[in-house]
Amino acid sequence: MKKKERYEQIIAWFQENMPVAETELHYSSPFELLIAVILSAQCTDKRVNLITPPLFRDFPTPEALAVTTPEVVFEYIRSVSYPNNKAKHLVGMAKMLVNNFGSEIPATLEDLVKLPGVGRKTANVIQSVIFNKAAMAVDTHVFRVSHRLGLVSPKATTPLSVEKELVKHIPNELLPIAHHWLILHGRYVCQARTPKCDACGLQTRCKLFVDKHKMTQRKSQNERNELK
Repeated sequence: MKKKERYEQIIAWFQENMPVAETELHYSSPFELLIAVILSAQCTDKRVNLITPPLFRDFPTPEALAVTTPEVVFEYIRSVSYPNNKAKHLVGMAKMLVNNFGSEIPATLEDLVKLPGVGRKTANVIQSVIFNKAAMAVDTHVFRVSHRLGLVSPKATTPLSVEKELVKHIPNELLPIAHHWLILHGRYVCQARTPKCDACGLQTRCKLFVDKHKMTQRKSQNERNELK
Protein backbone atom coordinates (compact mmCIF):
# COMPACT_ATOMS: atom_id res chain seq x y z
CA MET A 1 0.00 0.00 0.00
CA LYS A 2 1.38 3.41 -0.97
CA LYS A 3 1.82 5.92 1.83
CA LYS A 4 -0.73 8.37 0.38
CA GLU A 5 -3.34 5.62 0.23
CA ARG A 6 -2.47 4.46 3.75
CA TYR A 7 -2.96 7.96 5.15
CA GLU A 8 -6.25 8.40 3.29
CA GLN A 9 -7.67 5.11 4.56
CA ILE A 10 -6.54 5.60 8.15
CA ILE A 11 -7.81 9.18 8.30
CA ALA A 12 -11.15 8.08 6.83
CA TRP A 13 -11.43 5.32 9.45
CA PHE A 14 -10.79 7.73 12.30
CA GLN A 15 -13.22 10.29 10.91
CA GLU A 16 -15.94 7.66 10.82
CA ASN A 17 -15.16 5.87 14.07
CA MET A 18 -13.78 8.68 16.22
CA PRO A 19 -15.46 11.89 15.03
CA VAL A 20 -14.90 13.48 18.44
CA ALA A 21 -11.42 13.23 19.93
CA GLU A 22 -10.01 15.60 22.52
CA THR A 23 -7.62 15.76 25.44
CA GLU A 24 -8.56 13.77 28.53
CA LEU A 25 -6.89 16.29 30.81
CA HIS A 26 -9.38 18.30 32.84
CA TYR A 27 -9.10 22.08 32.62
CA SER A 28 -11.26 25.19 32.41
CA SER A 29 -8.75 27.74 31.12
CA PRO A 30 -5.62 27.86 28.95
CA PHE A 31 -3.56 28.41 32.10
CA GLU A 32 -4.97 25.27 33.72
CA LEU A 33 -4.28 23.23 30.59
CA LEU A 34 -0.69 24.45 30.50
CA ILE A 35 -0.22 23.34 34.12
CA ALA A 36 -1.85 19.97 33.41
CA VAL A 37 0.26 19.29 30.32
CA ILE A 38 3.47 20.14 32.19
CA LEU A 39 2.44 17.74 34.95
CA SER A 40 1.50 15.01 32.46
CA ALA A 41 5.06 14.50 31.24
CA GLN A 42 5.86 10.81 31.94
CA CYS A 43 2.70 10.63 34.02
CA THR A 44 -0.84 9.48 33.25
CA ASP A 45 -3.65 11.92 32.56
CA LYS A 46 -5.69 10.06 35.18
CA ARG A 47 -3.13 10.82 37.89
CA VAL A 48 -2.87 14.46 36.80
CA ASN A 49 -6.65 14.87 36.90
CA LEU A 50 -6.71 13.54 40.46
CA ILE A 51 -4.25 16.08 41.84
CA THR A 52 -5.00 19.25 39.88
CA PRO A 53 -8.36 20.37 41.37
CA PRO A 54 -6.83 21.66 44.66
CA LEU A 55 -3.93 23.18 42.72
CA PHE A 56 -6.26 24.97 40.32
CA ARG A 57 -8.43 26.14 43.23
CA ASP A 58 -5.61 27.66 45.25
CA PHE A 59 -3.58 29.01 42.29
CA PRO A 60 -6.18 30.05 39.72
CA THR A 61 -4.01 32.64 37.96
CA PRO A 62 -0.38 33.08 36.92
CA GLU A 63 -0.09 35.85 39.51
CA ALA A 64 -1.16 33.53 42.33
CA LEU A 65 1.22 30.76 41.28
CA ALA A 66 4.11 33.17 40.68
CA VAL A 67 4.24 34.37 44.29
CA THR A 68 4.32 30.94 45.91
CA THR A 69 7.32 28.62 46.22
CA PRO A 70 8.21 25.26 44.67
CA GLU A 71 8.12 23.77 48.17
CA VAL A 72 4.47 24.74 48.54
CA VAL A 73 3.55 23.47 45.07
CA PHE A 74 5.36 20.20 45.75
CA GLU A 75 2.81 19.30 48.44
CA TYR A 76 0.03 19.49 45.84
CA ILE A 77 1.79 17.44 43.18
CA ARG A 78 3.93 15.02 45.19
CA SER A 79 2.21 11.95 43.68
CA VAL A 80 3.13 12.76 40.06
CA SER A 81 6.42 11.80 38.45
CA TYR A 82 9.38 14.11 39.15
CA PRO A 83 7.45 16.39 41.53
CA ASN A 84 10.49 18.42 42.60
CA ASN A 85 11.39 19.48 39.08
CA LYS A 86 7.78 20.04 38.08
CA ALA A 87 7.13 22.22 41.13
CA LYS A 88 10.07 24.42 40.15
CA HIS A 89 8.90 24.52 36.54
CA LEU A 90 5.36 25.53 37.46
CA VAL A 91 6.46 28.45 39.62
CA GLY A 92 9.05 29.52 37.06
CA MET A 93 6.50 29.25 34.25
CA ALA A 94 4.02 31.43 36.15
CA LYS A 95 6.65 34.06 36.88
CA MET A 96 7.64 34.24 33.22
CA LEU A 97 4.01 34.54 32.15
CA VAL A 98 3.55 37.47 34.51
CA ASN A 99 6.83 39.20 33.76
CA ASN A 100 7.21 38.54 30.04
CA PHE A 101 3.78 37.82 28.58
CA GLY A 102 1.31 39.94 30.53
CA SER A 103 -0.05 36.81 32.24
CA GLU A 104 -1.32 35.50 28.90
CA ILE A 105 -0.43 32.14 27.38
CA PRO A 106 1.71 32.83 24.28
CA ALA A 107 0.46 31.41 21.00
CA THR A 108 3.71 30.70 19.18
CA LEU A 109 6.02 27.73 19.49
CA GLU A 110 9.00 30.04 19.87
CA ASP A 111 7.51 31.80 22.89
CA LEU A 112 5.96 28.73 24.49
CA VAL A 113 9.24 26.81 24.64
CA LYS A 114 10.81 29.69 26.56
CA LEU A 115 8.61 28.79 29.53
CA PRO A 116 10.15 26.51 32.18
CA GLY A 117 8.89 22.96 31.82
CA VAL A 118 7.62 23.52 28.29
CA GLY A 119 9.32 21.54 25.52
CA ARG A 120 8.25 21.16 21.92
CA LYS A 121 5.65 18.49 22.69
CA THR A 122 3.95 20.56 25.39
CA ALA A 123 4.06 23.65 23.20
CA ASN A 124 2.43 21.78 20.33
CA VAL A 125 -0.35 20.54 22.61
CA ILE A 126 -1.11 24.12 23.67
CA GLN A 127 -0.97 25.37 20.08
CA SER A 128 -3.28 22.59 18.93
CA VAL A 129 -5.81 22.49 21.78
CA ILE A 130 -5.99 26.14 22.79
CA PHE A 131 -5.23 27.93 19.54
CA ASN A 132 -6.41 25.24 17.07
CA LYS A 133 -3.17 25.52 15.13
CA ALA A 134 -1.85 22.91 12.72
CA ALA A 135 0.55 21.42 15.26
CA MET A 136 1.31 17.77 16.00
CA ALA A 137 2.53 16.89 19.48
CA VAL A 138 4.40 13.60 19.48
CA ASP A 139 4.28 11.68 22.75
CA THR A 140 5.03 8.00 23.28
CA HIS A 141 1.58 6.96 22.01
CA VAL A 142 1.80 9.01 18.82
CA PHE A 143 5.36 7.80 18.22
CA ARG A 144 4.43 4.12 18.67
CA VAL A 145 1.15 4.15 16.74
CA SER A 146 2.60 6.12 13.82
CA HIS A 147 5.31 3.53 13.35
CA ARG A 148 3.05 0.51 13.79
CA LEU A 149 0.47 1.80 11.32
CA GLY A 150 3.21 2.61 8.82
CA LEU A 151 2.47 6.32 8.74
CA VAL A 152 6.13 7.17 9.21
CA SER A 153 9.40 5.71 8.03
CA PRO A 154 11.42 3.36 10.27
CA LYS A 155 14.15 5.97 9.88
CA ALA A 156 11.99 8.44 11.84
CA THR A 157 13.68 7.67 15.15
CA THR A 158 13.04 10.94 17.00
CA PRO A 159 9.82 12.71 18.00
CA LEU A 160 10.74 15.62 15.74
CA SER A 161 11.25 13.42 12.69
CA VAL A 162 7.90 11.70 13.35
CA GLU A 163 6.23 15.10 13.77
CA LYS A 164 7.60 16.32 10.45
CA GLU A 165 6.34 13.27 8.55
CA LEU A 166 2.87 13.46 10.09
CA VAL A 167 2.59 17.19 9.42
CA LYS A 168 3.67 16.61 5.84
CA HIS A 169 0.96 14.03 5.09
CA ILE A 170 -2.01 15.02 7.29
CA PRO A 171 -4.12 17.98 6.08
CA ASN A 172 -3.56 21.05 8.26
CA GLU A 173 -7.20 21.31 9.26
CA LEU A 174 -7.11 17.74 10.62
CA LEU A 175 -3.83 17.95 12.57
CA PRO A 176 -5.42 19.09 15.87
CA ILE A 177 -7.84 16.15 15.99
CA ALA A 178 -5.36 13.70 14.42
CA HIS A 179 -3.09 14.27 17.41
CA HIS A 180 -5.88 12.97 19.68
CA TRP A 181 -6.81 10.14 17.31
CA LEU A 182 -3.33 8.70 17.59
CA ILE A 183 -3.02 9.27 21.35
CA LEU A 184 -6.38 7.68 22.18
CA HIS A 185 -5.81 4.77 19.81
CA GLY A 186 -2.46 4.15 21.46
CA ARG A 187 -3.85 4.51 24.96
CA TYR A 188 -6.81 2.16 24.58
CA VAL A 189 -6.18 -0.12 21.59
CA CYS A 190 -2.64 -0.10 20.23
CA GLN A 191 -1.05 -0.39 23.65
CA ALA A 192 2.68 -0.75 24.10
CA ARG A 193 2.91 -4.21 25.67
CA THR A 194 -0.34 -5.88 24.70
CA PRO A 195 -1.89 -4.25 21.63
CA LYS A 196 -5.53 -5.24 21.15
CA CYS A 197 -5.13 -6.19 17.50
CA ASP A 198 -8.23 -8.41 17.50
CA ALA A 199 -10.37 -5.42 18.52
CA CYS A 200 -8.70 -2.95 16.18
CA GLY A 201 -10.61 -1.69 13.18
CA LEU A 202 -7.38 -0.70 11.46
CA GLN A 203 -6.02 -4.23 11.04
CA THR A 204 -6.06 -4.26 7.26
CA ARG A 205 -4.41 -0.83 7.09
CA CYS A 206 -1.83 -1.51 9.81
CA LYS A 207 1.64 -2.22 8.46
CA LEU A 208 2.74 -4.09 11.58
CA PHE A 209 -0.33 -6.35 11.63
CA VAL A 210 -0.19 -7.07 7.89
CA ASP A 211 3.54 -7.80 8.04
CA LYS A 212 3.05 -10.16 10.97
CA HIS A 213 0.20 -11.91 9.16
CA LYS A 214 2.36 -12.38 6.06
CA MET A 215 5.20 -13.73 8.18
CA THR A 216 2.87 -16.20 9.86
CA GLN A 217 1.59 -17.36 6.49
CA ARG A 218 5.12 -17.85 5.17
CA LYS A 219 6.07 -19.81 8.27
CA SER A 220 3.02 -22.06 7.91
CA GLN A 221 3.77 -22.62 4.23
CA ASN A 222 7.37 -23.51 5.00
CA GLU A 223 6.23 -25.96 7.64
CA ARG A 224 3.83 -27.58 5.17
CA ASN A 225 6.57 -27.82 2.55
CA GLU A 226 8.85 -29.57 5.03
CA LEU A 227 6.17 -32.18 5.70
CA LYS A 228 5.80 -33.06 2.03
